[in-house]
Amino acid sequence: MNVNSTQSRRSFITATCATFSGLTVSSRVSAQDSFDRYIIKTTEPGEISHLDIVHQLDSVNLCVVRGSEKEVGKSSKSYAPDIVTATDRSLEPQKISEEGSATNEPLFDKQWDKQVQNIPAAHSITRGEGSRVAVIDSGIDPSHPDLKHAVNENLSKNFTNDGGDYSDVDYHGTHVSGIIAANDHNNQGIVGSAPRTDLVALRVFERFRGALFGDILAAVVYSAEINADVANLSLGSILSRYGLGSFYGKALNKTMTYARREGTLIVASAGNSSTDLQHDSGLISLPNEGAQVLSVSATGPTNFNPDTGDSELPYYAPTTYTNYGTNVIDIAAPGGRLDSDIQDRILSTVPTDLSEFSPYGYLAGTSMAAPQVTGAAALIASVNQKPSSPTKITRSLKKAAETPDEYSKRFYGSGFINIPKALEIL
Repeated sequence: MNVNSTQSRRSFITATCATFSGLTVSSRVSAQDSFDRYIIKTTEPGEISHLDIVHQLDSVNLCVVRGSEKEVGKSSKSYAPDIVTATDRSLEPQKISEEGSATNEPLFDKQWDKQVQNIPAAHSITRGEGSRVAVIDSGIDPSHPDLKHAVNENLSKNFTNDGGDYSDVDYHGTHVSGIIAANDHNNQGIVGSAPRTDLVALRVFERFRGALFGDILAAVVYSAEINADVANLSLGSILSRYGLGSFYGKALNKTMTYARREGTLIVASAGNSSTDLQHDSGLISLPNEGAQVLSVSATGPTNFNPDTGDSELPYYAPTTYTNYGTNVIDIAAPGGRLDSDIQDRILSTVPTDLSEFSPYGYLAGTSMAAPQVTGAAALIASVNQKPSSPTKITRSLKKAAETPDEYSKRFYGSGFINIPKALEIL
């Protein structure tokens, strides 16, 4: 592959998504209070009738409102200011040659992540037909040639109040979506794990801003309401387990438990601050430590050679940035490396208006590992009897996964993902 670092940002994107929020590149995401919005616990609908309601989540007895703390306090004794994760984006311009072997798709030889998961074998069983995936992120580019077949425009939605639609305001959501559902056999670009799934874009990020916690909760509830089999959250924050953090944790747990009960599996990135989440001194990472959430850590090779498929460190080696913890991580999946060659990252789709040369780019992070598992879950949901069962999907994924002998279990939970075996078990 030819790489020219002098190309403009619009030529080709490779970003270091070594972040917990997905859109940031700081070692740990900070959070700041947004004092014009509050999340409140409700018991009676009349309690909030006089407030400016942003999201009314009756199914989980929560509501997101806009107004002063004085007015909010009159309505409920249990509330907290809505928070937004800070953003700090970094792009490293690159250029990619579209030339390559045509195994499944022209760029498949560069997709080490799909090769090691044996996606072609999984596709001999299912390509995700009949399943539905919600991507709670920065939006999706519905015009991308590898995604326009999959995006459900009727169900996709913008949960922010910025006046836009569900289209990607950055690049992160489109990249995540390509990992899940990029078109198969259209002789262009890449292939996703579940190319025939019904993809729903739920935008919770505003341009140049993080995602408000209340918008994320509303998107999770909506995912369950539209009968999504899986919802992907490549985002999050690290908070104190006490004070306001306790409120957010309880609100999230209630929301995630509701989604799971309604048949929606929540898959979340573990975070990228190299933190031992099992011994983190009173901190909690959300949403991946929430109730009923499948938490995903990241692995990746070094010096991957697209021509031979060889690498120095194996594809299942833990990355230096991934969060870990034996009782916190559920499964590991390819997320790409930041400390080696660009080809050791994850190649996927980026919005077409960001690239005059090629609408594909490399990113790395647990943000990229989570959608690998989401795509796998969509495949399992496709062959599972309706209604979908998050418990069956989780059990199949965990039972099929294996922990490499040479690495600690604290990075893997049940082990490294094995999609064909999970389908066989089901």
